[in-house]
Amino acid sequence: MTLSPEAEAARRRTFAIISHPDAGKTTLTENLLLAGGAIRLAGAVRARGERRRTTSDWMKIERDRGISVSASVMTFEYDDCVFNLLDTPGHEDFSEDTYRTLTAADSAVMVLDAAKGIEPQTLKLFEVCRLRDIPIITYINKMDREAQDPFALLDEIEQKLALSASPLYWPQGSGERFRGMKDLRTGEFVTYRRIVGADGAVTFATDRIGGNALAEVMDEAEQEELAGQADMAAGVCPAYERQSYREGHMTPVVFGSALRHFGVKELLDTLRAEAPPPRAQKATVKGQPGEIGTDNKEVTGFVFKIQANMDPNHRDRIAFFRMVSGRFQRGMRLKTAQGKQLGVTSPVMFLAQDREIADEAFGGDVIGIPNHGALRVGDALSESGTVQFAGIPNFAPEILRRARPKDPMKSKHLRKALEGLAEEGVTQLFTPEIGADMIVGAVGQLQIEVMAERVATENNLDVLFEPAPYNVARWISADDRAKLEAFAEKNRASMAKDLDGAPVYLAKNTWDVGYVQDKNPDIRFTKTKERA
Repeated sequence: MTLSPEAEAARRRTFAIISHPDAGKTTLTENLLLAGGAIRLAGAVRARGERRRTTSDWMKIERDRGISVSASVMTFEYDDCVFNLLDTPGHEDFSEDTYRTLTAADSAVMVLDAAKGIEPQTLKLFEVCRLRDIPIITYINKMDREAQDPFALLDEIEQKLALSASPLYWPQGSGERFRGMKDLRTGEFVTYRRIVGADGAVTFATDRIGGNALAEVMDEAEQEELAGQADMAAGVCPAYERQSYREGHMTPVVFGSALRHFGVKELLDTLRAEAPPPRAQKATVKGQPGEIGTDNKEVTGFVFKIQANMDPNHRDRIAFFRMVSGRFQRGMRLKTAQGKQLGVTSPVMFLAQDREIADEAFGGDVIGIPNHGALRVGDALSESGTVQFAGIPNFAPEILRRARPKDPMKSKHLRKALEGLAEEGVTQLFTPEIGADMIVGAVGQLQIEVMAERVATENNLDVLFEPAPYNVARWISADDRAKLEAFAEKNRASMAKDLDGAPVYLAKNTWDVGYVQDKNPDIRFTKTKERA
């Protein structure tokens, strides 16, 4: 039976995974794909010495360093639901890429290390989720190692995040004493068993058992400890309420060990049952503000990421397009709000860098649209061309570097390469009004290193990144165009243009910006810019 576009969208769960580096996010991603049947064998992230790549970390620099530096998308089906998993970079230097990815997510899974609790980057990413009202499910990972007391972890969530923590399961022990967790809703126990074979090989098994069978997996003291703690959790922790979770006030909590594939199915079942289907998105239609939901018949969506050279053999350029409404069919012609028309003849579904042709897609899906520079981050696409979704902002860089090729004859090639990376959102590119410098901006040093790596491997260019004469960049605007132009002319030595041609003021430090701002009250100096 053919379902309506609205019914198809209701089957979608589009979620992001956020965490501090090394909390186990990539391992969890692999095992969610394994549980969903999307892959047959999870990559061993821990075997970094063997340089074995994981499904979601496909760049050479990711495999070499064992970190995620680029968001990736993976689509798979599980129990009559279609999951679109958005894997985000954990490193703080790539927070802008994470922010853009979260604009496409309807919910998030927050991964915490059971021994470390909430770490700084987790806190930053949570704040981004809160800004966008994204509901969060918490997965407390690494219970097979020594962990903090579960009550202390839940208390930390409530104190640091101002979020009610409602455990759906309760763990028994941690590390060598870890026996599994009790389902607080059904009373069943999910076992965690370490099995040593005759040849000394260690495997891990899990199944659900009734309360009467607990003696098979734990001694009497452990049973008493579990009963007491589970009763206390039921008494002192808030009861789970779906509406409170979806409004962003409560987080359901699942415990587990992604490395041992424990608690992963329970997390996936929780996402299927509790995570929201695609949400309505703020939009302007024919100049009128409003919202577009999955009940809208027109095909609409927005580009939240651009990625070039995912397949180095084909030098491709893919726009990640989040569907909002309608039934997209291969070969459709869509329009941007700026009037560009695009024939989408080869749309793709993703499994990290692997892909297959997508014949159709619905609200909540993420498809890849191959293009040669026609699309940018923040572009809206629709059948009518009259839809514009809320913009995806650029953030002022914290590091500025002057870029120049070792071979001066390759300056044009370098500019083209840097423009491509700026269009992707990897870094920003500023062109000063005076001189031929190319100034690149980044949030963190690792972004600069990734840029250098990609320019070298994808464009075969040797580049020097030198300290720039500036340390701060601010976009400028004014209600009176004449005053803006007069300011730009007077301060021409400090003026530059970004990739869109928008005016940017470059300064030595923030004090300099403040001083100039005080002297020019009619000019706005901003740390963010939305591309309409």
